[in-house]
Amino acid sequence: MTINDRRSDLVSYLQENGKTAVNELAVIFETSGATIRTDLRKLEQEGLIARRYGSAEACFPPIAIVEDIAMDEKKTLNLDKKTRIAKRAAELVADGDSIILDCGSTTLQMVPELEKVTSLTLMTNSIDILNAMNELDSEHTVIMPGGTYRKKSASFHGSLAESAFSQFSFDKLFIGADGFDLVQGCTTYIEAYQVSQAMCQSAKQIIAILDSSKFGRKSPNVVVPIDLVNIIITDRDIAENDLKDLESKGITVYQV
Repeated sequence: MTINDRRSDLVSYLQENGKTAVNELAVIFETSGATIRTDLRKLEQEGLIARRYGSAEACFPPIAIVEDIAMDEKKTLNLDKKTRIAKRAAELVADGDSIILDCGSTTLQMVPELEKVTSLTLMTNSIDILNAMNELDSEHTVIMPGGTYRKKSASFHGSLAESAFSQFSFDKLFIGADGFDLVQGCTTYIEAYQVSQAMCQSAKQIIAILDSSKFGRKSPNVVVPIDLVNIIITDRDIAENDLKDLESKGITVYQV
């Protein structure tokens, strides 16, 4: 069996059997633990699997595919979980708050719930969120930063957008992520991530909203260092070890 054949079979096995211990995979594929770990690192870089503590599982859909699709398609992925997470996130928004919604399919799901809030000031770099806010029967103040328009994510980036966020101070930032590393924090594959970092610097409280599949994924760009994350809202499928690790770092975790 060639290396590529073994790695292909490894992905297929994880897709069919779910999370599996690394030592068990070594036995199944009749190779060493070191070889299996090398295979898993390579497959994780390709976005096909996610490594956990002493185990691995397949990504559905693969990260590489998720990152290559447009926002319109992302909106339909894990929609039920995103809706529940977004609803819980919106409960943290109080009358008179000033908030930032980073561009994302989960933050977009928060907008309908914001109709229940009064006197809200909201800043976002997302055209989709702007349009959704316009549909609400509420008088909220909405601020757009301007900048360079990125069609795939329907959002504004670049130095102009970064500078705009630095001019304000907000109560809360709600932000998603392509991955969440338990050492580094919120990460992304998108290279134009500096505007999200500017949002972090402008917010008193940072709230990460993401489904449990994002934990353990390692993307190359760190958007929010883990020591800056105050609250995480996720679903109940988060691994117990991940939950305990987050809470040990002083992060409040809400599960929906």
